[in-house]
Amino acid sequence: MTQTNPESISEGKYVELTYEVRDSTTGEILTEVTRPLSYVHGVNEILAPNLMQELQGKTAGERVDLLVDCNAIYGPRNESLVVTEKLAVVPREYRQVGSQILMENNLGQMKSFLVTKIENDSITFDGNNPLCGREVIYRVWLHTVRDATPEEKEHGGRTPEGPPAD
Repeated sequence: MTQTNPESISEGKYVELTYEVRDSTTGEILTEVTRPLSYVHGVNEILAPNLMQELQGKTAGERVDLLVDCNAIYGPRNESLVVTEKLAVVPREYRQVGSQILMENNLGQMKSFLVTKIENDSITFDGNNPLCGREVIYRVWLHTVRDATPEEKEHGGRTPEGPPAD
């Protein structure tokens, strides 16, 4: 019979972690979270489901690296979500690479687009998730693993009042 460490990640444990996401091909850091995020395992998911599964059984102080095919999470790139317009018809506040803009389709649905290119007199918007079509490495550092309080379970993580006093 296998025994589990009482301070390892399992359902009902309060967890604090930081992470970074790197492109597996270029090594470029795409996202970095340096302020610890908190959650209660089994109550809410703050990362991709396969990564949450990978954290199961890990303890504070460990680092977890996982290669993730983002097509499995966000689907493949959809080139019909790439739109190029004349720069003159776009408001000035959106004329910068990296700007986000909400656009409405002919059904009245809103979608977020990112300005990806400005060239000559045209601007390109992309409605795909920036991770589509990539393989990334999630590198997660586990800082805290302990039993969650009833309040933390209710909130799914750190309560507005902060951690309980020891």
